[in-house]
Amino acid sequence: MLLFWAGVVAWFLWQRQGNIHWLVLGDTDDNMRLMQVRAWLAGQGWYDLRQYRLDPASGGFDIHWSRVVDLPIAGLILLLKPFLGVAAAEKWACGIAPLLPLAVTMTGLTLTVRRLVAPHAWPLALVILMGCTSTMLMYAPMRIDHHGWQLACLALTVAGLADTRRARGGATVGLSSALSLSIGLEMLPYCAMAGAIIALRWVWDAGDARRMQVYGLSLAGGTALGFALFASNANQVLRCDSLTPVWLSVMVAAGTLLFALSLASPDNRWLRLALAAAAGGAIVAGFVLLFPQCLGRPEQVSDELARTWLNNVREARPIYRHPFKTGFPIAVLPVIGILGALIATWRARRSEAAVAWAAIALFTAFAAAMLLWQIRAGPAAQMLSVPGATALAWLIVPWFLRRSSILVRVFGSVLAFLLVSGLFAGLLLPYLPSGKSGGTGSDKVARANAACARMTSLRPLDAIPRAILFSHVDMGPRLITITHHYGVAGPYHRNGNAILDVHHAFTGPASGFRAIAARHKAQYLLICPDMAETTVYRSRSPNGFYGQLHRGQVPGWLEPVALPAKSPFRLWRIRYDLPEVSAPKAPPRR
Repeated sequence: MLLFWAGVVAWFLWQRQGNIHWLVLGDTDDNMRLMQVRAWLAGQGWYDLRQYRLDPASGGFDIHWSRVVDLPIAGLILLLKPFLGVAAAEKWACGIAPLLPLAVTMTGLTLTVRRLVAPHAWPLALVILMGCTSTMLMYAPMRIDHHGWQLACLALTVAGLADTRRARGGATVGLSSALSLSIGLEMLPYCAMAGAIIALRWVWDAGDARRMQVYGLSLAGGTALGFALFASNANQVLRCDSLTPVWLSVMVAAGTLLFALSLASPDNRWLRLALAAAAGGAIVAGFVLLFPQCLGRPEQVSDELARTWLNNVREARPIYRHPFKTGFPIAVLPVIGILGALIATWRARRSEAAVAWAAIALFTAFAAAMLLWQIRAGPAAQMLSVPGATALAWLIVPWFLRRSSILVRVFGSVLAFLLVSGLFAGLLLPYLPSGKSGGTGSDKVARANAACARMTSLRPLDAIPRAILFSHVDMGPRLITITHHYGVAGPYHRNGNAILDVHHAFTGPASGFRAIAARHKAQYLLICPDMAETTVYRSRSPNGFYGQLHRGQVPGWLEPVALPAKSPFRLWRIRYDLPEVSAPKAPPRR
Protein backbone atom coordinates (compact mmCIF):
# COMPACT_ATOMS: atom_id res chain seq x y z
CA MET A 1 0.00 0.00 0.00
CA LEU A 2 2.83 2.38 0.86
CA LEU A 3 4.45 1.65 -2.52
CA PHE A 4 1.12 2.41 -4.22
CA TRP A 5 0.89 5.66 -2.23
CA ALA A 6 4.48 6.60 -3.13
CA GLY A 7 3.64 6.13 -6.81
CA VAL A 8 0.63 8.44 -6.48
CA VAL A 9 2.77 10.99 -4.65
CA ALA A 10 5.41 10.95 -7.40
CA TRP A 11 2.80 11.35 -10.11
CA PHE A 12 0.97 14.14 -8.29
CA LEU A 13 4.15 16.12 -7.58
CA TRP A 14 5.31 15.78 -11.19
CA GLN A 15 1.90 16.75 -12.57
CA ARG A 16 1.49 19.77 -10.26
CA GLN A 17 5.08 21.04 -10.20
CA GLY A 18 4.01 24.24 -11.98
CA ASN A 19 1.40 24.92 -9.31
CA ILE A 20 3.99 24.32 -6.61
CA HIS A 21 6.51 26.68 -8.24
CA TRP A 22 3.95 29.49 -8.57
CA LEU A 23 2.27 28.81 -5.20
CA VAL A 24 -1.09 28.22 -6.89
CA LEU A 25 -3.25 27.56 -3.86
CA GLY A 26 -6.65 26.18 -4.84
CA ASP A 27 -9.04 28.52 -3.06
CA THR A 28 -9.38 31.12 -0.33
CA ASP A 29 -9.19 28.53 2.47
CA ASP A 30 -5.84 27.20 1.26
CA ASN A 31 -4.43 30.72 1.21
CA MET A 32 -5.77 31.44 4.69
CA ARG A 33 -4.34 28.15 5.99
CA LEU A 34 -0.87 29.16 4.80
CA MET A 35 -1.28 32.57 6.43
CA GLN A 36 -2.26 30.86 9.67
CA VAL A 37 0.89 28.72 9.55
CA ARG A 38 3.07 31.71 8.69
CA ALA A 39 1.68 33.69 11.62
CA TRP A 40 2.32 30.81 14.03
CA LEU A 41 5.90 30.31 12.81
CA ALA A 42 6.43 34.07 13.13
CA GLY A 43 5.53 33.96 16.82
CA GLN A 44 1.74 34.25 17.02
CA GLY A 45 0.37 32.32 19.99
CA TRP A 46 -0.72 28.67 19.69
CA TYR A 47 -4.24 29.52 20.86
CA ASP A 48 -4.41 32.85 19.01
CA LEU A 49 -5.98 32.19 15.61
CA ARG A 50 -6.87 35.79 14.91
CA GLN A 51 -5.96 36.94 11.39
CA TYR A 52 -4.47 40.40 11.86
CA ARG A 53 -3.79 41.04 8.16
CA LEU A 54 -7.51 41.25 7.33
CA ASP A 55 -9.58 44.15 8.67
CA PRO A 56 -6.68 45.50 10.76
CA ALA A 57 -8.71 48.59 11.68
CA SER A 58 -10.90 46.30 13.80
CA GLY A 59 -7.97 44.35 15.17
CA GLY A 60 -8.37 41.52 12.66
CA PHE A 61 -10.91 38.70 13.03
CA ASP A 62 -10.99 35.20 14.44
CA ILE A 63 -10.86 32.07 12.30
CA HIS A 64 -12.98 29.20 13.63
CA TRP A 65 -10.34 26.59 12.69
CA SER A 66 -7.76 24.88 14.91
CA ARG A 67 -4.02 24.25 14.71
CA VAL A 68 -4.33 20.50 14.03
CA VAL A 69 -3.80 20.83 10.28
CA ASP A 70 -1.15 23.53 10.75
CA LEU A 71 1.20 21.01 12.38
CA PRO A 72 2.29 18.95 9.32
CA ILE A 73 2.58 22.05 7.12
CA ALA A 74 4.71 23.87 9.68
CA GLY A 75 6.80 20.74 10.25
CA LEU A 76 7.53 20.40 6.54
CA ILE A 77 8.49 24.08 6.27
CA LEU A 78 10.92 23.78 9.19
CA LEU A 79 12.35 20.57 7.75
CA LEU A 80 12.88 21.95 4.25
CA LYS A 81 13.90 25.53 5.09
CA PRO A 82 17.62 24.81 5.75
CA PHE A 83 17.93 23.17 2.32
CA LEU A 84 15.60 25.27 0.12
CA GLY A 85 15.12 28.62 1.83
CA VAL A 86 11.85 29.92 3.27
CA ALA A 87 9.98 30.67 0.02
CA ALA A 88 10.73 27.32 -1.65
CA ALA A 89 10.15 25.45 1.63
CA GLU A 90 6.67 26.94 1.84
CA LYS A 91 5.87 25.93 -1.73
CA TRP A 92 7.02 22.34 -1.33
CA ALA A 93 5.39 22.02 2.07
CA CYS A 94 2.11 23.05 0.46
CA GLY A 95 2.73 20.50 -2.28
CA ILE A 96 3.58 17.58 0.01
CA ALA A 97 1.30 18.20 3.01
CA PRO A 98 -2.02 17.18 1.33
CA LEU A 99 -0.50 13.82 0.36
CA LEU A 100 0.08 12.82 3.99
CA PRO A 101 -3.61 12.30 4.84
CA LEU A 102 -3.94 10.37 1.57
CA ALA A 103 -1.72 7.68 3.12
CA VAL A 104 -4.04 7.54 6.15
CA THR A 105 -7.09 7.31 3.89
CA MET A 106 -5.54 4.48 1.90
CA THR A 107 -4.72 2.71 5.17
CA GLY A 108 -8.32 2.93 6.37
CA LEU A 109 -9.76 1.66 3.09
CA THR A 110 -7.14 -1.09 2.81
CA LEU A 111 -7.95 -2.37 6.29
CA THR A 112 -11.69 -2.26 5.59
CA VAL A 113 -11.41 -4.21 2.34
CA ARG A 114 -8.95 -6.75 3.79
CA ARG A 115 -11.32 -7.40 6.69
CA LEU A 116 -14.57 -7.62 4.71
CA VAL A 117 -13.84 -8.51 1.08
CA ALA A 118 -10.60 -10.51 0.76
CA PRO A 119 -6.98 -10.22 1.90
CA HIS A 120 -5.80 -9.40 -1.62
CA ALA A 121 -8.65 -7.09 -2.69
CA TRP A 122 -7.03 -3.90 -1.43
CA PRO A 123 -5.27 -2.92 -4.73
CA LEU A 124 -8.69 -2.98 -6.39
CA ALA A 125 -10.01 -0.59 -3.73
CA LEU A 126 -7.12 1.82 -4.25
CA VAL A 127 -7.64 1.81 -8.03
CA ILE A 128 -11.32 2.64 -7.47
CA LEU A 129 -10.25 5.40 -5.07
CA MET A 130 -8.12 6.91 -7.85
CA GLY A 131 -11.32 7.27 -9.87
CA CYS A 132 -13.06 9.20 -7.10
CA THR A 133 -12.33 12.57 -8.67
CA SER A 134 -13.99 14.78 -6.07
CA THR A 135 -12.27 12.83 -3.28
CA MET A 136 -8.81 12.87 -4.86
CA LEU A 137 -8.98 16.62 -5.43
CA MET A 138 -8.91 17.02 -1.64
CA TYR A 139 -5.43 15.42 -1.63
CA ALA A 140 -3.94 17.25 -4.62
CA PRO A 141 -0.76 19.24 -4.00
CA MET A 142 -1.51 22.78 -2.74
CA ARG A 143 -4.88 21.68 -1.29
CA ILE A 144 -3.65 22.33 2.23
CA ASP A 145 -6.97 23.00 3.93
CA HIS A 146 -8.47 20.52 6.41
CA HIS A 147 -10.71 18.45 4.11
CA GLY A 148 -8.10 15.78 3.36
CA TRP A 149 -7.45 15.13 7.05
CA GLN A 150 -11.15 14.91 7.84
CA LEU A 151 -11.64 12.40 5.03
CA ALA A 152 -8.72 10.42 6.48
CA CYS A 153 -10.49 10.36 9.85
CA LEU A 154 -13.64 9.16 8.11
CA ALA A 155 -11.73 6.33 6.40
CA LEU A 156 -10.38 5.21 9.76
CA THR A 157 -13.91 5.36 11.18
CA VAL A 158 -15.07 2.91 8.51
CA ALA A 159 -12.11 0.64 9.27
CA GLY A 160 -13.11 0.69 12.94
CA LEU A 161 -16.69 -0.25 12.09
CA ALA A 162 -15.37 -3.20 10.06
CA ASP A 163 -12.97 -4.38 12.78
CA THR A 164 -13.88 -7.74 14.30
CA ARG A 165 -11.80 -6.93 17.38
CA ARG A 166 -14.40 -4.95 19.25
CA ALA A 167 -12.26 -2.93 21.65
CA ARG A 168 -9.83 -1.90 18.92
CA GLY A 169 -12.70 -1.05 16.55
CA GLY A 170 -14.43 1.08 19.19
CA ALA A 171 -11.22 2.93 19.99
CA THR A 172 -10.55 3.56 16.29
CA VAL A 173 -14.01 5.06 15.71
CA GLY A 174 -13.94 7.12 18.92
CA LEU A 175 -10.47 8.59 18.44
CA SER A 176 -10.90 9.28 14.72
CA SER A 177 -14.20 11.06 15.45
CA ALA A 178 -12.56 13.10 18.22
CA LEU A 179 -9.69 14.13 15.91
CA SER A 180 -12.13 15.06 13.14
CA LEU A 181 -14.13 17.26 15.52
CA SER A 182 -10.93 18.88 16.79
CA ILE A 183 -10.19 19.88 13.19
CA GLY A 184 -13.68 21.21 12.43
CA LEU A 185 -17.37 20.38 12.51
CA GLU A 186 -17.80 19.58 8.82
CA MET A 187 -17.89 15.84 9.56
CA LEU A 188 -20.14 16.15 12.63
CA PRO A 189 -23.11 14.41 10.90
CA TYR A 190 -20.84 11.47 9.96
CA CYS A 191 -19.44 11.27 13.50
CA ALA A 192 -22.99 11.23 14.88
CA MET A 193 -23.96 8.53 12.39
CA ALA A 194 -20.96 6.40 13.36
CA GLY A 195 -21.95 6.66 17.03
CA ALA A 196 -25.54 5.73 16.17
CA ILE A 197 -24.34 2.69 14.20
CA ILE A 198 -22.22 1.50 17.14
CA ALA A 199 -25.22 1.87 19.45
CA LEU A 200 -27.45 -0.03 17.01
CA ARG A 201 -24.89 -2.81 16.79
CA TRP A 202 -25.07 -3.12 20.57
CA VAL A 203 -28.86 -3.14 20.43
CA TRP A 204 -28.73 -5.97 17.90
CA ASP A 205 -25.99 -7.93 19.65
CA ALA A 206 -25.27 -7.52 23.35
CA GLY A 207 -21.85 -9.03 22.67
CA ASP A 208 -20.89 -5.73 21.02
CA ALA A 209 -20.97 -3.97 24.40
CA ARG A 210 -17.18 -3.94 24.52
CA ARG A 211 -17.00 -1.98 21.24
CA MET A 212 -19.47 0.60 22.53
CA GLN A 213 -17.75 0.80 25.91
CA VAL A 214 -14.34 1.62 24.45
CA TYR A 215 -15.93 3.90 21.85
CA GLY A 216 -17.68 5.94 24.55
CA LEU A 217 -14.49 6.38 26.56
CA SER A 218 -12.42 7.20 23.46
CA LEU A 219 -14.94 9.73 22.16
CA ALA A 220 -15.34 11.55 25.48
CA GLY A 221 -11.64 11.47 26.39
CA GLY A 222 -10.39 12.19 22.88
CA THR A 223 -12.71 15.15 22.41
CA ALA A 224 -11.75 16.60 25.80
CA LEU A 225 -8.07 16.22 24.93
CA GLY A 226 -8.63 17.77 21.50
CA PHE A 227 -10.39 20.74 23.08
CA ALA A 228 -7.61 21.24 25.63
CA LEU A 229 -4.84 21.05 23.02
CA PHE A 230 -6.37 22.80 20.03
CA ALA A 231 -9.37 25.00 20.93
CA SER A 232 -8.39 28.61 20.26
CA ASN A 233 -8.99 31.47 22.67
CA ALA A 234 -12.01 32.51 20.63
CA ASN A 235 -13.45 28.98 20.88
CA GLN A 236 -13.56 29.00 24.66
CA VAL A 237 -17.02 30.60 24.53
CA LEU A 238 -20.37 29.03 23.65
CA ARG A 239 -20.10 29.26 19.86
CA CYS A 240 -21.77 26.68 17.61
CA ASP A 241 -19.42 26.53 14.62
CA SER A 242 -16.46 24.57 16.03
CA LEU A 243 -15.35 22.45 18.98
CA THR A 244 -16.34 24.86 21.76
CA PRO A 245 -17.78 24.04 25.21
CA VAL A 246 -21.10 23.43 23.41
CA TRP A 247 -19.98 20.42 21.38
CA LEU A 248 -17.46 19.33 23.99
CA SER A 249 -20.35 18.94 26.44
CA VAL A 250 -22.40 17.00 23.88
CA MET A 251 -19.57 14.57 23.06
CA VAL A 252 -18.57 13.99 26.67
CA ALA A 253 -22.21 13.40 27.63
CA ALA A 254 -22.77 11.04 24.67
CA GLY A 255 -19.60 9.07 25.39
CA THR A 256 -20.41 8.81 29.09
CA LEU A 257 -23.97 7.62 28.47
CA LEU A 258 -22.84 4.97 25.98
CA PHE A 259 -20.20 3.79 28.43
CA ALA A 260 -22.84 3.52 31.17
CA LEU A 261 -25.17 1.58 28.87
CA SER A 262 -22.39 -0.84 27.97
CA LEU A 263 -21.91 -1.61 31.67
CA ALA A 264 -25.61 -2.34 32.16
CA SER A 265 -26.10 -4.19 28.85
CA PRO A 266 -29.37 -6.08 29.62
CA ASP A 267 -30.02 -9.35 27.82
CA ASN A 268 -33.36 -8.26 26.35
CA ARG A 269 -32.91 -6.62 22.90
CA TRP A 270 -36.02 -4.45 23.26
CA LEU A 271 -34.80 -3.15 26.59
CA ARG A 272 -31.46 -2.29 25.03
CA LEU A 273 -33.31 -0.41 22.28
CA ALA A 274 -35.36 1.51 24.86
CA LEU A 275 -32.23 2.44 26.82
CA ALA A 276 -30.43 3.60 23.65
CA ALA A 277 -33.47 5.67 22.63
CA ALA A 278 -33.65 7.20 26.11
CA ALA A 279 -29.95 8.11 25.98
CA GLY A 280 -30.39 9.73 22.58
CA GLY A 281 -33.45 11.61 23.80
CA ALA A 282 -31.57 12.86 26.86
CA ILE A 283 -28.74 14.21 24.69
CA VAL A 284 -31.17 15.98 22.35
CA ALA A 285 -33.24 17.41 25.21
CA GLY A 286 -30.14 18.63 27.02
CA PHE A 287 -28.84 20.28 23.85
CA VAL A 288 -32.16 22.07 23.26
CA LEU A 289 -32.41 23.29 26.85
CA LEU A 290 -28.79 24.30 27.37
CA PHE A 291 -27.79 25.58 23.92
CA PRO A 292 -30.91 26.99 22.20
CA GLN A 293 -28.74 29.43 20.26
CA CYS A 294 -27.31 26.47 18.31
CA LEU A 295 -30.65 25.15 17.04
CA GLY A 296 -30.35 27.27 13.90
CA ARG A 297 -27.39 27.69 11.61
CA PRO A 298 -24.12 26.87 13.40
CA GLU A 299 -22.53 29.97 11.84
CA GLN A 300 -25.01 32.19 13.75
CA VAL A 301 -24.92 34.85 11.01
CA SER A 302 -27.44 37.61 10.47
CA ASP A 303 -30.32 37.16 8.05
CA GLU A 304 -28.79 39.76 5.75
CA LEU A 305 -25.42 38.01 5.64
CA ALA A 306 -27.09 34.66 4.98
CA ARG A 307 -29.20 36.14 2.18
CA THR A 308 -26.40 38.21 0.67
CA TRP A 309 -23.54 35.74 0.90
CA LEU A 310 -23.78 32.43 2.76
CA ASN A 311 -26.87 31.07 0.99
CA ASN A 312 -25.19 31.67 -2.36
CA VAL A 313 -22.05 29.62 -1.76
CA ARG A 314 -22.10 27.16 -4.66
CA GLU A 315 -20.76 24.12 -2.82
CA ALA A 316 -23.45 24.51 -0.15
CA ARG A 317 -26.22 23.86 -2.68
CA PRO A 318 -27.81 20.39 -3.07
CA ILE A 319 -26.65 18.21 -5.93
CA TYR A 320 -29.89 18.59 -7.90
CA ARG A 321 -29.31 22.34 -8.15
CA HIS A 322 -26.10 21.78 -10.08
CA PRO A 323 -25.74 21.00 -13.81
CA PHE A 324 -26.16 17.32 -14.71
CA LYS A 325 -22.57 17.23 -15.95
CA THR A 326 -21.42 18.23 -12.45
CA GLY A 327 -23.72 16.04 -10.40
CA PHE A 328 -23.71 12.80 -12.41
CA PRO A 329 -20.02 11.82 -11.93
CA ILE A 330 -20.30 12.55 -8.19
CA ALA A 331 -23.51 10.55 -7.68
CA VAL A 332 -22.63 7.44 -9.73
CA LEU A 333 -20.20 5.79 -7.32
CA PRO A 334 -22.31 6.30 -4.15
CA VAL A 335 -25.20 4.48 -5.86
CA ILE A 336 -22.87 1.63 -6.87
CA GLY A 337 -21.36 1.57 -3.37
CA ILE A 338 -24.77 1.23 -1.73
CA LEU A 339 -25.75 -1.62 -4.06
CA GLY A 340 -22.42 -3.36 -3.48
CA ALA A 341 -22.66 -3.05 0.30
CA LEU A 342 -26.25 -4.36 0.29
CA ILE A 343 -25.30 -7.35 -1.87
CA ALA A 344 -22.28 -8.04 0.36
CA THR A 345 -24.53 -7.86 3.44
CA TRP A 346 -26.88 -10.44 1.92
CA ARG A 347 -24.04 -12.75 0.92
CA ALA A 348 -22.54 -12.55 4.43
CA ARG A 349 -25.91 -12.91 6.21
CA ARG A 350 -24.86 -16.07 8.05
CA SER A 351 -21.53 -14.69 9.27
CA GLU A 352 -20.35 -12.00 11.65
CA ALA A 353 -19.31 -9.86 8.66
CA ALA A 354 -22.99 -9.22 7.88
CA VAL A 355 -23.28 -6.76 10.75
CA ALA A 356 -20.19 -4.85 9.60
CA TRP A 357 -21.43 -4.77 6.01
CA ALA A 358 -24.85 -3.56 7.16
CA ALA A 359 -23.11 -0.75 9.06
CA ILE A 360 -21.14 0.25 5.97
CA ALA A 361 -24.26 0.09 3.77
CA LEU A 362 -26.06 2.37 6.24
CA PHE A 363 -23.08 4.73 6.40
CA THR A 364 -22.78 4.89 2.59
CA ALA A 365 -26.52 5.52 2.18
CA PHE A 366 -26.32 8.31 4.76
CA ALA A 367 -23.40 9.92 2.89
CA ALA A 368 -25.28 9.70 -0.41
CA ALA A 369 -28.35 11.30 1.20
CA MET A 370 -26.13 14.17 2.37
CA LEU A 371 -25.66 15.08 -1.32
CA LEU A 372 -29.31 16.11 -1.34
CA TRP A 373 -28.38 18.69 1.29
CA GLN A 374 -25.03 19.98 0.00
CA ILE A 375 -22.86 18.90 -2.92
CA ARG A 376 -19.79 19.45 -0.74
CA ALA A 377 -20.62 15.99 0.69
CA GLY A 378 -19.40 14.51 -2.62
CA PRO A 379 -15.81 13.67 -1.56
CA ALA A 380 -17.01 11.81 1.54
CA ALA A 381 -19.82 10.04 -0.34
CA GLN A 382 -17.44 8.81 -3.03
CA MET A 383 -14.81 7.64 -0.56
CA LEU A 384 -17.33 5.76 1.59
CA SER A 385 -18.56 3.98 -1.54
CA VAL A 386 -15.18 2.35 -2.22
CA PRO A 387 -15.69 -0.76 0.02
CA GLY A 388 -19.11 -1.55 -1.53
CA ALA A 389 -17.85 -0.98 -5.08
CA THR A 390 -14.80 -3.16 -4.36
CA ALA A 391 -17.01 -5.98 -3.07
CA LEU A 392 -19.12 -5.75 -6.23
CA ALA A 393 -16.05 -5.76 -8.50
CA TRP A 394 -14.54 -8.69 -6.56
CA LEU A 395 -17.74 -10.62 -7.24
CA ILE A 396 -18.44 -9.72 -10.89
CA VAL A 397 -15.01 -9.40 -12.53
CA PRO A 398 -13.86 -12.95 -11.59
CA TRP A 399 -17.06 -14.32 -13.14
CA PHE A 400 -15.96 -12.92 -16.50
CA LEU A 401 -12.39 -14.09 -16.00
CA ARG A 402 -13.61 -17.65 -15.63
CA ARG A 403 -15.36 -17.69 -19.04
CA SER A 404 -13.89 -19.82 -21.80
CA SER A 405 -13.92 -17.13 -24.50
CA ILE A 406 -10.86 -14.91 -24.44
CA LEU A 407 -12.93 -11.99 -25.76
CA VAL A 408 -15.39 -12.35 -22.88
CA ARG A 409 -12.55 -12.70 -20.39
CA VAL A 410 -10.74 -9.59 -21.59
CA PHE A 411 -13.45 -7.21 -22.75
CA GLY A 412 -16.11 -8.47 -20.37
CA SER A 413 -13.95 -8.09 -17.28
CA VAL A 414 -12.74 -4.63 -18.38
CA LEU A 415 -16.28 -3.46 -19.10
CA ALA A 416 -17.54 -4.92 -15.82
CA PHE A 417 -14.81 -3.15 -13.86
CA LEU A 418 -15.53 0.16 -15.59
CA LEU A 419 -19.19 -0.19 -14.65
CA VAL A 420 -18.92 -1.32 -11.04
CA SER A 421 -16.07 1.09 -10.23
CA GLY A 422 -17.93 4.09 -11.61
CA LEU A 423 -15.01 4.90 -13.91
CA PHE A 424 -17.35 4.87 -16.89
CA ALA A 425 -18.72 8.22 -15.69
CA GLY A 426 -15.43 9.88 -16.59
CA LEU A 427 -15.58 8.41 -20.10
CA LEU A 428 -19.12 9.75 -20.56
CA LEU A 429 -18.30 13.19 -19.19
CA PRO A 430 -17.43 14.87 -22.53
CA TYR A 431 -20.81 13.80 -23.94
CA LEU A 432 -22.98 15.00 -21.05
CA PRO A 433 -24.90 18.28 -21.23
CA SER A 434 -23.17 20.95 -19.19
CA GLY A 435 -26.33 22.85 -18.33
CA LYS A 436 -24.53 26.16 -18.83
CA SER A 437 -25.77 29.21 -20.58
CA GLY A 438 -23.76 32.17 -21.74
CA GLY A 439 -20.54 30.30 -22.30
CA THR A 440 -18.56 33.34 -23.40
CA GLY A 441 -19.39 35.21 -20.20
CA SER A 442 -18.50 32.18 -18.08
CA ASP A 443 -15.16 31.86 -19.85
CA LYS A 444 -14.50 35.54 -19.27
CA VAL A 445 -15.18 35.16 -15.54
CA ALA A 446 -12.95 32.07 -15.34
CA ARG A 447 -10.11 33.92 -17.04
CA ALA A 448 -10.48 36.87 -14.66
CA ASN A 449 -10.54 34.59 -11.60
CA ALA A 450 -7.33 32.89 -12.74
CA ALA A 451 -5.55 36.08 -13.81
CA CYS A 452 -6.20 37.95 -10.57
CA ALA A 453 -4.96 35.02 -8.45
CA ARG A 454 -1.63 34.71 -10.27
CA MET A 455 1.51 35.56 -8.37
CA THR A 456 2.81 37.50 -11.39
CA SER A 457 -0.33 39.68 -11.32
CA LEU A 458 -0.23 40.36 -7.58
CA ARG A 459 3.49 40.87 -7.01
CA PRO A 460 3.62 44.27 -8.81
CA LEU A 461 1.33 45.60 -6.08
CA ASP A 462 4.31 45.37 -3.71
CA ALA A 463 5.80 48.39 -5.49
CA ILE A 464 3.33 50.42 -3.42
CA PRO A 465 4.23 50.94 0.27
CA ARG A 466 2.31 48.61 2.58
CA ALA A 467 -1.28 49.78 2.91
CA ILE A 468 -4.85 48.61 3.53
CA LEU A 469 -6.47 47.76 0.19
CA PHE A 470 -10.25 47.74 -0.07
CA SER A 471 -11.08 44.89 -2.44
CA HIS A 472 -13.51 42.03 -3.07
CA VAL A 473 -14.21 39.52 -0.31
CA ASP A 474 -12.73 36.59 -2.25
CA MET A 475 -9.58 38.59 -3.02
CA GLY A 476 -8.68 39.12 0.64
CA PRO A 477 -6.88 35.83 1.48
CA ARG A 478 -4.92 35.68 -1.78
CA LEU A 479 -3.96 39.36 -1.51
CA ILE A 480 -2.39 39.00 1.94
CA THR A 481 -0.70 35.70 1.00
CA ILE A 482 1.17 37.01 -2.05
CA THR A 483 1.68 40.71 -1.26
CA HIS A 484 2.72 42.67 1.82
CA HIS A 485 -0.57 44.56 1.91
CA TYR A 486 -3.54 44.28 4.26
CA GLY A 487 -7.08 43.44 3.17
CA VAL A 488 -10.51 44.21 4.55
CA ALA A 489 -12.54 40.99 4.29
CA GLY A 490 -12.35 37.27 3.59
CA PRO A 491 -15.14 34.73 3.00
CA TYR A 492 -15.45 33.61 6.64
CA HIS A 493 -18.63 33.95 8.64
CA ARG A 494 -16.91 35.37 11.73
CA ASN A 495 -15.87 38.21 9.44
CA GLY A 496 -19.53 38.94 8.73
CA ASN A 497 -19.55 42.69 9.39
CA ALA A 498 -16.64 43.29 7.02
CA ILE A 499 -18.26 41.10 4.35
CA LEU A 500 -21.46 43.15 4.54
CA ASP A 501 -19.46 46.38 4.43
CA VAL A 502 -17.78 45.28 1.19
CA HIS A 503 -21.11 44.33 -0.37
CA HIS A 504 -22.73 47.58 0.76
CA ALA A 505 -19.78 49.60 -0.54
CA PHE A 506 -19.88 48.05 -4.02
CA THR A 507 -23.65 47.76 -4.48
CA GLY A 508 -24.56 51.04 -2.83
CA PRO A 509 -24.19 54.55 -4.28
CA ALA A 510 -20.75 56.00 -4.95
CA SER A 511 -21.43 58.68 -2.34
CA GLY A 512 -21.49 56.05 0.40
CA PHE A 513 -18.24 54.29 -0.44
CA ARG A 514 -15.73 56.57 1.26
CA ALA A 515 -17.48 56.42 4.63
CA ILE A 516 -17.32 52.62 4.59
CA ALA A 517 -13.70 52.59 3.39
CA ALA A 518 -12.74 55.13 6.07
CA ARG A 519 -14.24 52.90 8.75
CA HIS A 520 -11.72 50.24 7.72
CA LYS A 521 -8.93 52.82 7.22
CA ALA A 522 -8.51 51.71 3.61
CA GLN A 523 -6.02 53.75 1.58
CA TYR A 524 -6.52 52.16 -1.84
CA LEU A 525 -9.31 50.57 -3.85
CA LEU A 526 -8.38 47.44 -5.81
CA ILE A 527 -10.79 45.74 -8.20
CA CYS A 528 -10.53 42.76 -10.52
CA PRO A 529 -13.00 43.42 -13.37
CA ASP A 530 -15.13 40.40 -14.34
CA MET A 531 -14.08 38.34 -11.31
CA ALA A 532 -16.99 36.08 -10.29
CA GLU A 533 -17.83 38.12 -7.21
CA THR A 534 -18.08 41.34 -9.21
CA THR A 535 -20.82 39.89 -11.43
CA VAL A 536 -22.92 39.62 -8.26
CA TYR A 537 -22.44 43.33 -7.54
CA ARG A 538 -23.49 44.27 -11.06
CA SER A 539 -26.51 41.98 -11.17
CA ARG A 540 -27.82 43.17 -7.82
CA SER A 541 -27.19 46.83 -8.36
CA PRO A 542 -26.41 47.81 -11.98
CA ASN A 543 -26.21 51.49 -11.04
CA GLY A 544 -24.32 50.94 -7.81
CA PHE A 545 -20.76 52.04 -7.17
CA TYR A 546 -19.13 48.99 -8.73
CA GLY A 547 -21.47 49.11 -11.72
CA GLN A 548 -20.31 52.68 -12.34
CA LEU A 549 -16.65 51.71 -12.01
CA HIS A 550 -17.17 48.89 -14.47
CA ARG A 551 -18.55 51.36 -17.01
CA GLY A 552 -15.60 53.71 -16.48
CA GLN A 553 -17.49 56.26 -14.36
CA VAL A 554 -14.82 56.95 -11.76
CA PRO A 555 -15.32 59.64 -9.07
CA GLY A 556 -12.72 62.36 -8.91
CA TRP A 557 -11.74 61.40 -5.38
CA LEU A 558 -10.25 58.17 -6.72
CA GLU A 559 -6.72 58.87 -7.87
CA PRO A 560 -5.55 56.34 -10.49
CA VAL A 561 -2.42 54.33 -9.72
CA ALA A 562 -0.56 53.04 -12.77
CA LEU A 563 -0.07 49.28 -13.06
CA PRO A 564 1.75 47.17 -15.68
CA ALA A 565 0.02 47.18 -19.07
CA LYS A 566 -1.24 43.60 -18.84
CA SER A 567 -2.34 43.77 -15.23
CA PRO A 568 -5.86 42.38 -14.69
CA PHE A 569 -6.35 44.82 -11.81
CA ARG A 570 -7.41 48.44 -11.54
CA LEU A 571 -6.08 50.40 -8.59
CA TRP A 572 -6.92 53.81 -7.16
CA ARG A 573 -5.76 55.81 -4.16
CA ILE A 574 -8.73 56.95 -2.10
CA ARG A 575 -8.60 60.72 -1.58
CA TYR A 576 -10.55 61.60 1.53
CA ASP A 577 -9.56 65.28 1.25
CA LEU A 578 -11.39 65.95 -2.05
CA PRO A 579 -15.06 66.94 -2.35
CA GLU A 580 -17.66 64.27 -3.10
CA VAL A 581 -18.89 65.65 -6.42
CA SER A 582 -16.34 65.56 -9.20
CA ALA A 583 -16.25 64.79 -12.90
CA PRO A 584 -15.87 61.10 -13.68
CA LYS A 585 -12.64 60.04 -15.29
CA ALA A 586 -11.11 56.78 -16.48
CA PRO A 587 -7.78 55.61 -15.04
CA PRO A 588 -4.79 55.68 -17.36
CA ARG A 589 -2.98 52.52 -18.41
CA ARG A 590 0.76 52.31 -18.72
